[in-house]
Amino acid sequence: MKNDEIRARVLEVLARIAPELDPAELAPGENLRDQLDVDSMDFLNFVIGLHQAFGVEVPETDYRKLLTLDDCVTYLAAKVKPA
Repeated sequence: MKNDEIRARVLEVLARIAPELDPAELAPGENLRDQLDVDSMDFLNFVIGLHQAFGVEVPETDYRKLLTLDDCVTYLAAKVKPA
């Protein structure tokens, strides 16, 4: 799976958590929780959504690796099995 495909799918998951999300306004290198004003339960739902979308287990110790959109793409690109 290519990085742009991963990014698009991550944005789909984010849109379910934060329906007001405008992907064009999302800064890929800035903290997602700050930009979207999501709480810890929303973030947990985001991680669950990533698991469902990508089939990747994200242990709690790795949550800090998902701070930005770029972080999410990098993390998932390393974990997703090639098609």
